[in-house]
Amino acid sequence: MSKFIPPKYHETQFHCVHCGVFAKQRWVDLYFGYQGSNKAEIDACRCDHCGKFSYWHGDKLVVPASSTAPPAHEDTPTLIQCEVEEARAVVAASPRAAAALLRLAIQKLMPVLGEKGENINDDIKALVDKGLPIQVQMAFDFCRVVGNNAVHPGEIDINDSPEVAHHLFEMINFIIEDRITRPKHVHALYQQLPEASRAAIEKRDGKKG
Repeated sequence: MSKFIPPKYHETQFHCVHCGVFAKQRWVDLYFGYQGSNKAEIDACRCDHCGKFSYWHGDKLVVPASSTAPPAHEDTPTLIQCEVEEARAVVAASPRAAAALLRLAIQKLMPVLGEKGENINDDIKALVDKGLPIQVQMAFDFCRVVGNNAVHPGEIDINDSPEVAHHLFEMINFIIEDRITRPKHVHALYQQLPEASRAAIEKRDGKKG
């Protein structure tokens, strides 16, 4: 999946909060009073792709009330969609709450991946024993450690480092891409092979048809 560039104050290109397209953004100063003599504390930003405006107070997006976090991966299991979307909704106001929700999402994802879902650390170890790639293990552990620091006092103060919470969304999407999307894509391609060819492969590998 393509890299998500979140909306950011006075940046000239990012993924639009309205249409979701990565496009050029044009910033406009707003004025009020007699003949517009006073500059407002609100800035407007117009997307070149859809033409819609977003409005910012200082460096904070206020309208629309959209999240600047990456959207959930299209293959995000229904089981964790609620946690991911709730985390996206609150991350600006409370990165700590968003990180805690995403830790819960990771725990609920584990049974989907064939693990128990009772202890994230044990589940990661089980996945590693089954051949989990090192990059995916690191993504899992990033979510685990940051999520634990959100729930319990630790070395990372999530509210003081909100960008860490935003990275969690990227990590979860990376995990879903590797563990769900890619295997699904490969399976779909494999099923396009002639049945006789698939039967021969299964016989070669000692599998029952």
